[in-house]
Amino acid sequence: MASTLKDVARLAGVSVKTVSNVVNGYPHVSADVRRRVEAAVAHLRYRPNAFARTLRTGRTGVLALVLPDADLPYADDLAREVVHAAGRRGYRVVIEHERASPDPDEGRSMPVDGVLVGGPTPPAALTGVLAAAERPVVLVGGETPDGRWDRVGVDVARAAEDATAHLLRAGRRRIAAIGAYPEEIVGAPQPRTAGYHRALRGAGLTPVAGHLLLALRHRRADGYRAARILLAQPHRPDAIFCYSDALAIGAMRAAFDAGVRVPGDVAVIGIGDLEEGRYSRPTLSTVSVDTKLLAREAVARVAARIDTPDTSVAEVTVPHTLVPRESTRATDR
Repeated sequence: MASTLKDVARLAGVSVKTVSNVVNGYPHVSADVRRRVEAAVAHLRYRPNAFARTLRTGRTGVLALVLPDADLPYADDLAREVVHAAGRRGYRVVIEHERASPDPDEGRSMPVDGVLVGGPTPPAALTGVLAAAERPVVLVGGETPDGRWDRVGVDVARAAEDATAHLLRAGRRRIAAIGAYPEEIVGAPQPRTAGYHRALRGAGLTPVAGHLLLALRHRRADGYRAARILLAQPHRPDAIFCYSDALAIGAMRAAFDAGVRVPGDVAVIGIGDLEEGRYSRPTLSTVSVDTKLLAREAVARVAARIDTPDTSVAEVTVPHTLVPRESTRATDR
């Protein structure tokens, strides 16, 4: 027999109304009560009646997770954690790819209560995708293009600065970067680029124009192509900071194909802590992000905005951790 709200309330030692508040994502519930209710929901495997909730509230109980590229390595991890975090709040999740159309509703098979946009996306493309959105939107992990939408993620400028500073501490001085967007050529730098530049200037170094390369998508192939260009320069860099682990893994392959040793000739670091980087040869230094916490905070934020649409735009920052591995290890070069 399926569990009911009363069953959850009895196990958690709270009222049925309190359970309803937690399940529906109301923000004004103490952390201790929320933990007890969520534990009871998980133990009893309680699932709200989506049809009944739609009739009662006019809501669907469905969130959309829009991924700029479902083939990117982080997509599976993020989708799994978002589905889990949403389920604990009584939401189902539909996963969609970024569309060329500026209307996020075009082709959608079902209405949704809120939209989560995951991962790094070029600002121009993101603005086009969300321009017509008429529901709560939360960006998960990417940069906020103009402050119109809530964002949950790491301080990407600080993460980039930490990654670059790690290379500097390893004795590297000709540090290149892969992952800039085309918009940065004529406009202000995006946060990752700003953090990279800040670390260099803090060490008394001037950023070299030819050492900052574009990557329209953060794929391995983009990292490979950009690294081939960098490694063919007369005064090639002795380190490469990549804006994602996928770019860094592609860059390390480019170094291998060019006969360049990692880390002996060039150190490489990324962002994201993909499992692949833990088993690459050499293992990849990275900036690690807690995907489970990221998803939990993002779902909490979109649920709060669904309940109170007129609240001011929020920026929720989750911590990051530098993880040094073999690809930046000091060697006798």
